[in-house]
Amino acid sequence: MKTRRHFLQSSTSLIALPMLESLGFRRFASAAAVMAPPKRLIFLGFGWGITDTTWYPDIKTPGPDYALTTGLKPLERHKKDFSVVQGLWNKYSNEGHWGSTMWLTGANRYAQPGQSFHNSISADQVAAAQIGLQTRFASLQFNSSENGDMSGHGPGLSMAWDVSGKPVGGQNGPVAAFHRLFAKDSTPLSQQKAMLAQKRSVLDAVIDNAKSLQRGLAKNDNAKLEEYFQGIRDIETRLSKEEQWMDVPRPIAPIKEPAATAQGNGRSEIELIYDIMIAAMQTDSTRVMTFRQPVATLLTAMDIKVHPHDMSHYHTTLGEKLDASQRRDISQSELLAGFLDKLKATKEADGSCLFDNLALAYGSNIRTGHELSNCPTILTGRGAGIKLGHSIVAPKDTPLCNAWLTMLHGIGVNAERHGDSTGVLKEIVA
Repeated sequence: MKTRRHFLQSSTSLIALPMLESLGFRRFASAAAVMAPPKRLIFLGFGWGITDTTWYPDIKTPGPDYALTTGLKPLERHKKDFSVVQGLWNKYSNEGHWGSTMWLTGANRYAQPGQSFHNSISADQVAAAQIGLQTRFASLQFNSSENGDMSGHGPGLSMAWDVSGKPVGGQNGPVAAFHRLFAKDSTPLSQQKAMLAQKRSVLDAVIDNAKSLQRGLAKNDNAKLEEYFQGIRDIETRLSKEEQWMDVPRPIAPIKEPAATAQGNGRSEIELIYDIMIAAMQTDSTRVMTFRQPVATLLTAMDIKVHPHDMSHYHTTLGEKLDASQRRDISQSELLAGFLDKLKATKEADGSCLFDNLALAYGSNIRTGHELSNCPTILTGRGAGIKLGHSIVAPKDTPLCNAWLTMLHGIGVNAERHGDSTGVLKEIVA
């Protein structure tokens, strides 16, 4: 099969020619079928939960005729295009400070005897393994530029975890995210290939050494070594991807490079990462993205002095903690509404818009304080056949991973189950 790289290499003369009608370009252009846009998957996560009394719709009024709460009011213009789902949770979650660590995995942190931490593959990486094969980046992970974890996300380098349950690194802040997508590598191609060959040589030596060590190991040690080999296989996959795209130029950025002065302002960073996500889709650089959003610097940008962790315990004293939590909810909803505006306004080649071809989840593993049940969940996008415009109340103890499995199926990912899922979430299937 011809790859995109081969096509570009063999098509230089075509690219150099102007569109000459006498050579039939008008006829060919009109006859060419427009390809259907690809499906995309996005997860937007935040820490420290929400204000449960003013964020969740009344469970007594499910369906399309529910009233928007104060926390969701900024999303009113999109009410028909998103659904709020209540009743979902990760049953193994037991850490009230981890808003993202197990959000997309549903893992049991004590699943491995003798270990205090275990994780499994996240839903975005399940999708990346299948729908990320045709793009430069199988997936992209975005973070804020915050130092440490003041935003209640918990352990991890991003919201993504690989097939071995190891953390996947992300781009910290909008400047790093922009450079990852659009920065041009000035290293000569011959030197890039030599560097890649050196990496492969080192990798081969490591594999040989590990295989020689494998003989005579105990069962537990062999299991650990198999995890190590899986990590090696992941590196091999990344090197193959790097080789595939090495001589394909990075796309021209459809947006300006973010100013360094925007770093550290939570609201500006969220807006900029949303713009970068749209640019990534416009250039088809990736089809799977996660964003571990800032909370602490968002509060600072709003001139809120309350510590973000204290804000999540607003039940104890109400007052300024409750006010901070409610204002945070409104600000996050305003930012999400702006993102949906842009997704709907950005056109695809076939006349549809980005919003028509993606599935997006917005939420957290934390409800409020240390409460981990009824995870705040908004589902949107028309790309996965999900019921939109509804307040949906799932049956008691429904796994959050049922929603992720439904989204995966909706965008065409073949997965029998995910995490602790018990099946698709029938309540959200349109």
